[in-house]
Amino acid sequence: MITLEVVRNTRLSPHFTTVTLGGPELERLCPMGFDQTVRLFFPREGQAGLRMPTLSNEGWMAQVLLQPKSRRPWVRNYTIRRFRPETNEVDIEFALHGEASPASAWATRATPGEPAGIFDMGISYLPPSDASWHLLVGDESALPAILAILDSAPASLVAEVFLEVPESADIRTDLTPPRGVRIHWLPRDGAGAAPGELALETVKQASLPGGRSYTWVAGESRLPTGLRRHLVNDRGTPKGDIAFFGYWRRGRASPG
Repeated sequence: MITLEVVRNTRLSPHFTTVTLGGPELERLCPMGFDQTVRLFFPREGQAGLRMPTLSNEGWMAQVLLQPKSRRPWVRNYTIRRFRPETNEVDIEFALHGEASPASAWATRATPGEPAGIFDMGISYLPPSDASWHLLVGDESALPAILAILDSAPASLVAEVFLEVPESADIRTDLTPPRGVRIHWLPRDGAGAAPGELALETVKQASLPGGRSYTWVAGESRLPTGLRRHLVNDRGTPKGDIAFFGYWRRGRASPG
């Protein structure tokens, strides 16, 4: 368990902000790159401080849930967007969903000096060495993870990347991916589609390369499950070559 504090909060676009966390305890974090995930602990509104768990094993969750809500922190999964060990700082990028989301509300108002904490969960992006190309797909909740994967990717990576975002103003124009990576930005721009639907339908209709592929897809649960079903049933992709993760479910709050 690593206790930190907010260093700065940088708004990136209408629906994204980066909260930079720092502190000397980051010296204990082992950087893995790619989609390195952490449990992020942050205080509920009105709490005077942050009560982090003391256990760094499977018992930490029970420790949190046994606390009354007056002391219990919020806990959510987030990807480390960037890690700067030379300054003991990590960037956590948030897709903002309004005040109804505790993490979104906290990230919107987080100011320097506020407490937060992380617990390392490792990486899930584990492609086989003989995959000739990669398929990376996500809605806005998976955007930070996919961009972090591209930051860590070798120059030889060949990939088709489909990134769905709420609106055109959320498109990043400053990316420098490997030469063999093609990024397809998919802004919904008020079309009324649920998150993930546009990405799923676009990939279904896309002309994709041949050869063995590795797919990493995440986002609202219907996107990864729907894409896996399409790849297996319609394109003959082996199930073992698909890593899929439901980051959230529309209309359902995370426990805690």
